[in-house]
Amino acid sequence: MRDAAATLLIACGALAREIAALKRVNGWSALDVRCLPAELHNRPERIAPAVRETIHANRARYANIFVVYGDCGTGGQLDRVLAEEGVERLSGAHCYEFFATSQVFAQLAESEPGTFYLTDFLLRHFERLVVRPLGLDRHPELRDEYFRHYKRLVYLSQAERPGAVEEARRIADSFGFEFEHRRTGYGELGTRLAELVASQDNLAWLA
Repeated sequence: MRDAAATLLIACGALAREIAALKRVNGWSALDVRCLPAELHNRPERIAPAVRETIHANRARYANIFVVYGDCGTGGQLDRVLAEEGVERLSGAHCYEFFATSQVFAQLAESEPGTFYLTDFLLRHFERLVVRPLGLDRHPELRDEYFRHYKRLVYLSQAERPGAVEEARRIADSFGFEFEHRRTGYGELGTRLAELVASQDNLAWLA
């Protein structure tokens, strides 16, 4: 049986903490969330099939489904799947754009194309998602090869955490990058989810 009052968010696991915080602060009880593993970013060709499978697994229960992913390296494959399924997603290429907002991210990218970006999630899991998968723990000499064209690290922070900025700065220093910190909050993620909840509330009232 479908729940017409609830909306299912199919989201990247890298956004789980931020979505949970937004739900808690705003009291968005009508939003249910299914998070896919953040590690899918290491194999972006698997993102669209995983999202389609999750849509099919939940469509009988939810009349409203929304996908909280960017293109995330799928080369348009995710958008093709969502067009076929009739499901919308958060606009943008990736979470850096969501958090910074499209305009600010475009400015950052234009000012220095060789920029490595960190979010709160990537900072917390830097060893697991960057250092070990790239083999830098075993072969630190590969660092200069992988990052030869990078000059700057920008830390886009969502929530305050003691020591986080210093931790991000240490990573930048270890790679020889310039460092910049931008406190973004939840950016377009928060704005778009608020619009989504408001639209569902309006539909429920009209019904």
